[in-house]
Amino acid sequence: MLQTLTIALSKGRIFKETLPLLRHAGIEPVDDPDTSRKLILSTNQPNIKLVIVRASDVPTYVQYGGADIGVAGKDVLLEHGGAELYEPLDLKIARCRLMTAAPTGLAREAYTQRLGKRLRVATKYVYTTRDYFAREGVQVEIIKLYGSMELAPLVGMADCIVDVVDTGNTLRANGLEPVDKIADISSRLIVNKAAMKMKHQAVKQLIDALAAAVQ
Repeated sequence: MLQTLTIALSKGRIFKETLPLLRHAGIEPVDDPDTSRKLILSTNQPNIKLVIVRASDVPTYVQYGGADIGVAGKDVLLEHGGAELYEPLDLKIARCRLMTAAPTGLAREAYTQRLGKRLRVATKYVYTTRDYFAREGVQVEIIKLYGSMELAPLVGMADCIVDVVDTGNTLRANGLEPVDKIADISSRLIVNKAAMKMKHQAVKQLIDALAAAVQ
């Protein structure tokens, strides 16, 4: 009897770059995620379903058993903490960098001392940012934003930001430049620990198929 597997994915870049890997593994969605309003998509494999959730929610769905497997950016996993998750495979897609960025021309020494002992940082990566600056020995006041990070330094609300950077074009267009790299980011395959035990054969087959696709 085939073991059923549910894979959590988020719409956008990660979904589009995951599709060719799934296709290589013989898995294709029956419904078009761009036009369908369904949140659970059937595939050409009767035992495999795709669950469409917010990118930041993928690790939570996998952790609590809402999905057996998921694809999430390393930035999301760093912020989540990775509890109750296996991370068996780097899919090497949706690559970017998690970086600090500050107004152009402001050297690293200048921005870390801008407010003397406390730096104001705008980001949605609260825990990752706090950990990074703690390791650097810099006291920070974190301002949590959900988007348009680049605006915060422009209006004097923050001294710098922490965000994912791909080409850097958005930063440059808003008078900012990347300063320090916190981590290289790519999308990772994550697995629920219980699913790894209870559905080991099906999970292992999918991991092996996706690993071959990555190669």
